[in-house]
Amino acid sequence: MTSTKTIFADSAQRALLNGEYVDAFSILGMHHQATGKGLMIRAYLPGAQQVDVISLVDNKKVVSLAPVGEQGFFAAKLGRRTLRFAYKLKVTYPLVVEEVIDPYQFGSLLQADDLYLFAEGKQQQAYNFQGANWKQAGDISGVHFCVWAPNARRVSVIGDFNHWNRNQHIMRLHPASGMWDIFIPNCTDPQHYKFDIVSQSGGHIQKSDPYAKSMQCAPDNASVIPSKTIYEWQDSGWMTQRPKQQWHAQPMSTYEVHLASWRRKGDEGKDYFDYQDLINELIPYVKEMGFTHLQLMPISEYPFDGSWGYQPVGLFAPTYRLGDGAGLKAFIDACHQHDIAVLLDWVPAHFPKDPHGLARFDGTCLYEHADPRKGEHPDWNTLIYNYGRSEVRSFLLSNACYWIKEFHFDGLRLDAVSSMLYLDYSREQGEWQPNEYGGRENLQAISFLQELNQRLYADFPGIMMVAEESTSWPGVTGRVDQNGLGFGFKWNMGWMNDSLSYLKRDPIYRSHHHHEMTFSMVYAYTEQFILSLSHDEVVHGKGSLVNKIPGDDWQKFSTLRAYLGYMWGHPGKKLLFMGNEFAQRNEWSHDRSLDWHLLQYAPHQGIQQWIKDLNQLYVSYPAMHQCDHQAQGFGWLDCENANDSIFAYVRYAEDASDHLIFIVNMTPTARSGYQVGVPLLTEYVECLNSDSDFYQGSNVGNLGPLAAIAGDFRGMPASLTLTIPPLACIVLKPNSAPQALSA
Repeated sequence: MTSTKTIFADSAQRALLNGEYVDAFSILGMHHQATGKGLMIRAYLPGAQQVDVISLVDNKKVVSLAPVGEQGFFAAKLGRRTLRFAYKLKVTYPLVVEEVIDPYQFGSLLQADDLYLFAEGKQQQAYNFQGANWKQAGDISGVHFCVWAPNARRVSVIGDFNHWNRNQHIMRLHPASGMWDIFIPNCTDPQHYKFDIVSQSGGHIQKSDPYAKSMQCAPDNASVIPSKTIYEWQDSGWMTQRPKQQWHAQPMSTYEVHLASWRRKGDEGKDYFDYQDLINELIPYVKEMGFTHLQLMPISEYPFDGSWGYQPVGLFAPTYRLGDGAGLKAFIDACHQHDIAVLLDWVPAHFPKDPHGLARFDGTCLYEHADPRKGEHPDWNTLIYNYGRSEVRSFLLSNACYWIKEFHFDGLRLDAVSSMLYLDYSREQGEWQPNEYGGRENLQAISFLQELNQRLYADFPGIMMVAEESTSWPGVTGRVDQNGLGFGFKWNMGWMNDSLSYLKRDPIYRSHHHHEMTFSMVYAYTEQFILSLSHDEVVHGKGSLVNKIPGDDWQKFSTLRAYLGYMWGHPGKKLLFMGNEFAQRNEWSHDRSLDWHLLQYAPHQGIQQWIKDLNQLYVSYPAMHQCDHQAQGFGWLDCENANDSIFAYVRYAEDASDHLIFIVNMTPTARSGYQVGVPLLTEYVECLNSDSDFYQGSNVGNLGPLAAIAGDFRGMPASLTLTIPPLACIVLKPNSAPQALSA
């Protein structure tokens, strides 16, 4: 006993148990004796009765470790041996015998370049060395755990593999970087784990892994060791073609989906679809409807269902609700094989205060600003990332790259960008701190967004970076070298707010608010816009799209078809939230499936068919998308007819003779003898009419070709005289253009 006490002092044992011994690797494991003569091994294995050292070279017993005290410490000298060797410990417990490879015999697996880039804020793949990653140490396979906690006194890994004992796997500190790491061979997937952090005040904090690739559901919220299995992608054709895409000149009709509530199953409709269900049902539906893109509402792990994913805690972990990471990859793979692009709604603007998450991660404000004037969101009671801290930038940059590189997402839609740009966002005077120049701009967030967009577009050609930005901030989609933010697209929130305001008005009063539908063309080419009717417009008492509209059902459904026709014809890409494509009557609820039963009724079928045909028109005619973001692609034919609430405009392809004419009547009165200017002296035909009985309309329209008459009319060289149906959108094409739709 005396000899083991000599090599495992009481003070060291107490310090380890009390969380006060930072450098556990200097005392546990195999070491040369202080005299330089021979080796010694120390281990901490609480509950063990006997511990034998077995050489991994020849699988023979080398020595038995003697117990030191009664707390689970063992130690022994190895006689004359002077050369280190790989070994395992055969541990006898009262009911079981286990063989474990001692993690304290391994050096750090961290690379200097990785740590340097992380500290510089330039690291794009921190998830490959932080968190839990399967690695090889020589011939030995195991999990390398690593976490950034620079202000911690000690960090341990606790989990299923060590009975959640916080003193058994104490990590190695790298003082210069604030990293802690340990390589543990005897782990399996999907075991659970967390980090036990001793703060500077001495208290223990248990945190989930910020880089966890899978997480346990509430209330335990543990991280999960990832699977060793490598997914084999089958979308090489899509990925080879993606860098060649020019989305600004191509059709982009996006179906926004909350995967957990698109459809549900089970006797009471409470069970989530998994990814295989979504492959079987969602992908065929998207193809049938003619959408080109899917946008998934946030799927990073989130504890609170009511946040819809916008308060994520596990930013690298696909939510458990729908399946594992391999299932998500299979879903995206299948989308690509069906020529559907997939965007992810990404949330870098804030994070929740859940105790197992990033908040005061090591006992200090590590990821968030310490000053609540910069670090707390007054609207959402959440915390704001410290965009000026290099390690936080590396964390966010790595997460963005993770979803695009590892999951093949085709782009990111950034939530709440406005809240990132303004220091005074939702704050009263005195509740915010000006920047170094006295302004309200968040210079650090601006710099981060610019770098993010530059790097992602450079490394992943063909992707799309989309900003939800609700103000008139200049240059959201402008080039970074010209002081822009560098996004590819911006949601047109102005168009959405104005047009929905118009939609809610009784037709009697729409003539007084005509500009709400035309004003968007004043700024249509200042940014690369997406026209969005998102989930935000059908929740929290706002009503569904169809129920925003006054009047009886005929007026509601007719007006909605006319409005959607106006939207599809308007310059800008398209985005429609699920359920809007068949006029769901109830507001969207994340707790239940969409009301698919409505499709047994003709008016809802009509809206769905109208969206199908608008999407077909959109992808079939170059005039609908080829010059989407160029002024030459659009021309007003009648924008001042407020008395009749009529809007008429032309969409041009690069070849101006290839064009489509949209005429929208937002009153319930048909207009016969309506004259409109046209670009060509030729015959025109209706290729779409939202009032057709095919869409459950009143079937007013124009049969057969309409012959243009020569003569200047409002700047056009010819004109047509025709009938405009009530509350309807009609689309005309020159008779020489591509064949009209069958409708």
